[in-house]
Amino acid sequence: MHKWILALVAALSVGAALATPATVVMLDAENMTCPACGITIRKALEKMPGVADVKVDTRAETVTVTFESSQTDAAGIARAVTEAGFPAKVRTRGE
Repeated sequence: MHKWILALVAALSVGAALATPATVVMLDAENMTCPACGITIRKALEKMPGVADVKVDTRAETVTVTFESSQTDAAGIARAVTEAGFPAKVRTRGE
């Protein structure tokens, strides 16, 4: 009985962690000239803990990132894109 209760508590804890809503940020990134730029940015962001999804639009020069705010933040994501060679800043609402 005791093991069953521990298993139930563990399962509920995992479920609660999975239910944490993801955060989405859009960045304006400079110097994106070709599809390889998108690959470079994706690879840089995939190394970051908490990053779940990356969408790169080279024509619009934007990067949209879905991430867990408990593991990283928008400033850290922008810094990683900038360090990959594409100066980036977080797009504010209305832009």
